[in-house]
Amino acid sequence: AAMVQKYQSPVRVYKHPFELIMAAYERRFPTCPLIPMFVASDTVNEHKSEDEAIHVIERRCKLDIDAPRLLKKIAGVDYVYFVQKNSLNRRDRTLHIEAYNETFSNRVIINEHCSYTVHPDNEDWTCFEQSASLDIKSFFGFESTVEKIAMKQYTSNIKKGKEIIEYYLKQLEEEGITFVPRWTPPVACKSESTTSHPRRPVSPAINIPESATKEGLSNKEILNTSSSPSEPTAGTPDDKLDADYIKRYLGDLTPMQESCLIRLRQWLQETHKGKIPKDEHILRFLRARDFNIDKAREILCQSLTWRKQHQVDYILDTWNPPQVLQDYYAGGWHHHDKDGRPLYVLRLGQMDTKGLVRALGEEALLRYVLSINEEGLRRCEENTKVFGRPISSWTCLVDLEGLNMRHLWRPGVKALLRIIEVVEANYPETLGRLLILRAPRVFPVLWTLVSPFIDDNTRKKFLIYAGNDYQGPGGLLDYIDKEIIPDFLGGECMCEVPEGGLVPKSLYRTAEELENEDIKLWTETIYQSASVFKGAPHEVLIQIVDASSVITWDFDVCKGDIVFNIFHSKRAPQPPKKDSLGAHSITSPGGNNIQLIDKVWQLGRDYSMVESPLICKEGESVQGSHVTRWPGFYILQWKFHSMPACAATNLPRVDDVLASLQVSSHKCKVMYYTEVIGSEDFRGSMTSLESSHSGFSQLSAATTSSSQSHSSSMISR
Repeated sequence: AAMVQKYQSPVRVYKHPFELIMAAYERRFPTCPLIPMFVASDTVNEHKSEDEAIHVIERRCKLDIDAPRLLKKIAGVDYVYFVQKNSLNRRDRTLHIEAYNETFSNRVIINEHCSYTVHPDNEDWTCFEQSASLDIKSFFGFESTVEKIAMKQYTSNIKKGKEIIEYYLKQLEEEGITFVPRWTPPVACKSESTTSHPRRPVSPAINIPESATKEGLSNKEILNTSSSPSEPTAGTPDDKLDADYIKRYLGDLTPMQESCLIRLRQWLQETHKGKIPKDEHILRFLRARDFNIDKAREILCQSLTWRKQHQVDYILDTWNPPQVLQDYYAGGWHHHDKDGRPLYVLRLGQMDTKGLVRALGEEALLRYVLSINEEGLRRCEENTKVFGRPISSWTCLVDLEGLNMRHLWRPGVKALLRIIEVVEANYPETLGRLLILRAPRVFPVLWTLVSPFIDDNTRKKFLIYAGNDYQGPGGLLDYIDKEIIPDFLGGECMCEVPEGGLVPKSLYRTAEELENEDIKLWTETIYQSASVFKGAPHEVLIQIVDASSVITWDFDVCKGDIVFNIFHSKRAPQPPKKDSLGAHSITSPGGNNIQLIDKVWQLGRDYSMVESPLICKEGESVQGSHVTRWPGFYILQWKFHSMPACAATNLPRVDDVLASLQVSSHKCKVMYYTEVIGSEDFRGSMTSLESSHSGFSQLSAATTSSSQSHSSSMISR
């Protein structure tokens, strides 16, 4: 089975009116010296509307593909023919181009769609977009070769597209053509004009750009232009990336890399309503997986769930590191390196890792490292603005002076490995360079312990200097300006990083204290996780006293597909018996699974459905609310979503069977949070299940305690 390759371009903006761009575009036919492979084109079909507003033209284009001689011989062709259909609408100022291959159409299917449209915020600018798909069914056993050739040709043509338009614009300008009048409706005869709306007579367009352009506006466009300033430009519904923005803020990407970013971003907008990471962060996950969109999507989704679970988005604003960390953690931000990357200095050799782990536990240490990484992301964004070019990673300088056997204390190394693992998974491609200075004799031992946990891509960025080598050629000065080399490395710059030193034993805590605290920190999250099995949904009871309350929910489907329901019952369900779980009771401690609806209850008699079921796919984030109409008991239910059998035959389709086999052991996982709010306090949208913005994560700090007491009271009941 061949892979279907897809391409979606960013929006390319030409700062010229649509009509002028069209004049330039038309010049590339019948042949174009800038595209040597475009040998010829013949018009096969042409149609114009009476008022000349619509012009459809179909051409058969002859291409001389740059392919190995042998392949052409095997395929038995010298040229490849494409059919291109251009539909120009002068009234709406749009050109739509559809192209497909005629040669080998039973073996290879190529479809391309391009459009030229008016820029939504400036009617004198033109936007260009293109998308394409390539599906190679079979090609004499040379499928992958053909795919490579096709992709190579295609991407080089994408790059040329812009040059070609600019080349012809320049040519027009040299001929003195810098303005092409807009289309205007033909002047109608008397009898007709009485029936149509009374309108000022349209004078033929004269070459006065300002008035002429305003003259030919349709009512719709006038409405649009007047309403657009009030709307924020950033939040346009089809929030798209344009090519200039990518170059300025994200870097030089190849057309296929741009396409991956745009497609992954689109998928996130559709599934993770309203809460999607910044473009540069999405790009880091793509880079970490060599732009394999499926692999990148998988690690990105895991990371988004992790961020949500541990409230990482709020860590910089809400978490204050304990004093011990502020005094004894020998690391801090220090200006930037020669490439403009933020520079983080860590005096690991001066740091008492054992003391810090004993006084704080792994959790607080991990949390501190996370806050450093979050700060790093923020600084990259800031430096991108300051230096006028994309900066997406930071440089880390680690000074090992003073490193000794104490640093090889096992729990300390274990903590370090776990921290590295979490950082690797959630902050990929953020380390631009790691400079390790003054590495002592024990260093190779530590390195062998740690290096297997470090991603290959990251490992390439390590530079290790023993003793004072960093002062010599190829040393620190190649990467960091002389003015900011820290004092402790013999530089002139005062470095504010704490000196570290031994943590006093009086601050050590017992294993029990740390254990209790550790667990508390790790699960200090307003979300609860639940497992859902085939035939064993997870149900949560909410008792409503005041009829007009609002039940709100926010959940992530971590694994599998589920159906979400909400029911109402006048009578209280029996408290769940833990042992009724039977086989499922061996699941992990995090996977609670509770059924409340009695097997003998009947829908419609004992309880009723108050919202239509919602099917939620793996990886989705769902937020919503329900305004209660009656007091009583409400049950939220997450149920296993089984594949529907094919309606016609009632036999499961092959795809469905395969899909169901992939859901390992028929277990789904959900992470959820619910809260009841009095309707007068509820500021969300009242559109029930449709509501998609999570207002409650902001309230989380205030509600943690109440939601926990609330759930415990339910269980005790």
